[in-house]
Amino acid sequence: MHWLTLPEPRKNITQAFHDLPSAKAWLASQPQAQPMHMLAAICLQIEALECSALPPAQAVELLNLLRSAAVPAQDAIETRYVRKALPMPDEDERCFDTAQRLWLRLGIAYLRLAPHFGSSDKCLPLHRAACAFRMAQYCHFQAAREMPEILDRALFAVLAQAESSGLLRQALPDPDFRHLGEANIAGHLAWAFMLRLIDPYRLSAAQLSVANRAISRWRELAGFQSMADDDPKAHSVDLTPLFGAPLPEGVPRWLEVRKVARKIEQRIAALEAGEAPEALKLGRELSGPACIRLLRQLDASLDAQYPQASTEIGEIELAFGAIHAYAVLTGELLAPAGALDAGSATLAHQRVAMFGFDRVSAMPTSVKKLNVPSEQWTLVDGKAIRSQDQGGARRLTPCLIASSHGGTARLGVMIGLQSLATGALAANLTWYEEDIVAGRIGRSALQDKQAPATPAFLLRDGTHYSLIVPSTAGLRLKVGITFEAEKVSHLLPTEVLERGVDFVRYAVNRQ
Repeated sequence: MHWLTLPEPRKNITQAFHDLPSAKAWLASQPQAQPMHMLAAICLQIEALECSALPPAQAVELLNLLRSAAVPAQDAIETRYVRKALPMPDEDERCFDTAQRLWLRLGIAYLRLAPHFGSSDKCLPLHRAACAFRMAQYCHFQAAREMPEILDRALFAVLAQAESSGLLRQALPDPDFRHLGEANIAGHLAWAFMLRLIDPYRLSAAQLSVANRAISRWRELAGFQSMADDDPKAHSVDLTPLFGAPLPEGVPRWLEVRKVARKIEQRIAALEAGEAPEALKLGRELSGPACIRLLRQLDASLDAQYPQASTEIGEIELAFGAIHAYAVLTGELLAPAGALDAGSATLAHQRVAMFGFDRVSAMPTSVKKLNVPSEQWTLVDGKAIRSQDQGGARRLTPCLIASSHGGTARLGVMIGLQSLATGALAANLTWYEEDIVAGRIGRSALQDKQAPATPAFLLRDGTHYSLIVPSTAGLRLKVGITFEAEKVSHLLPTEVLERGVDFVRYAVNRQ
């Protein structure tokens, strides 16, 4: 495969064992209670096996033993790098590097050995390689780290070999992942490709866990095809963009996901009928409505045929969080509650013939120049980049942002934040297109009158209204609130439409 260049193992590593008994003795001598040290030692021995002159069958046995020892150690460090604010602290970064390197090197070792076996015997090393590459990929998604090209290419390399040997659907038990039952290579590869297709960087840690669990259960419903199905009910996704070039001869180009889409529809219907997510094998991380929102997002992602990226370029100043967004949109610092006196309320009432018009001071042409804390990011083909040397606070998405880029104050959300190989951060920016009024949540009689006011943003799209508040605002569905801006509105939150790390967006009715 001239299109795949695997990294060479280091050849200066001393092989610590040569057979199963000595390997078991070596593992027993390792620091079992120190998973980082354990994984680092195992990874070195995987590389040593890549260079060894051992018979291929014996090398596979030893890799299997190391794999079994690595799984519980990797589980022990996983929480250290799952969706931490970026850039991650150095120690958490080392945990991620150790985990992804172990799975990558393990997959490469199995892949190197597979050609030494006949067609009937190479299923196991290819199966283990597919699983290892999928696990390495998932580490990148969990840590919100950019996916290296080698992982995509390695998955296609397993696909090519398994397809040419007729092994894609040959099932094998896996003692290290018993919950998967008897799995096949096609299932692991479809699982990995579908996770790529749904743009997992946009998901929160809880959403990613639920999505991964669901796709793992539906992995074998997807099928690889050389040609797109011409059945009107077919749902074929082109894999070529994931490869990054025309696919080599003999590598299936299409992933048929119609049965997976049908499963998603069934789960949405069941949730809408009142079934609990846990009863549907979706886990406990998300509520029923949150699961519905996620499943709809997954369905839409499988429908999207790689939309054209934005070409917007240039520098952009971004303010983060609801308080700073309020200042950007209104040109004013958030005033204490009750500061709207009768005179200003009357004047505002005269200005506002209908809902949707901002105060004059809030219009883009007259925004007051405030020293609002912000960060400079660079737009490159529509993606926002913050270079490593720019510095700035650690960030976690989805989070609320605002900007007066182009002379117009905008409210939006930063999504899909990931750390690039260069150390830079990259994210997508989405902007609300609705009419927006910035205001604050009125206090109840029992609340501290001296406490900071809670900023809020009322959005109108025709006759539909929604309200964005900080995630700490404590709003409850079906409990009315007061929204104070140019005029006072009474709102009733009816549904959660969107949830980020620092904000919640509710559908509201005006009362």
